[in-house]
Amino acid sequence: MSAAPLKSFLKLLVLDPKASATFYETLGFTRVGTDGTFIHLRWQDSGDLLLVATPTRVHIDARRGYGVLICFASETGLDVLAERAAALNAPTQGPEVQPWHTRDLIITDPDGYRLNFVQPA
Repeated sequence: MSAAPLKSFLKLLVLDPKASATFYETLGFTRVGTDGTFIHLRWQDSGDLLLVATPTRVHIDARRGYGVLICFASETGLDVLAERAAALNAPTQGPEVQPWHTRDLIITDPDGYRLNFVQPA
């Protein structure tokens, strides 16, 4: 992890951390560090994610991330992100303008987490 403590971050339990890291890096996340337990990724300059292998003793009953959107403000064009997601065969929704005056793109990662990339409309 980076030298400075993170003020807020998301920790995602994933089935295959290396494959998940490749997925996220292809979308445009940057690898900040790794220590064998987790892989620290960052979206642009502010969105920190820690990918952690799901412990064998942990059983997740429902779809991972069910009912949750993990949101990232995006300087990268949403059409570019949609193309990257398509190259990964990732399910997508949008980009589309929302009633709250944003343009949103939702990409589902290999573990079922839904990533919501947002720009002003």
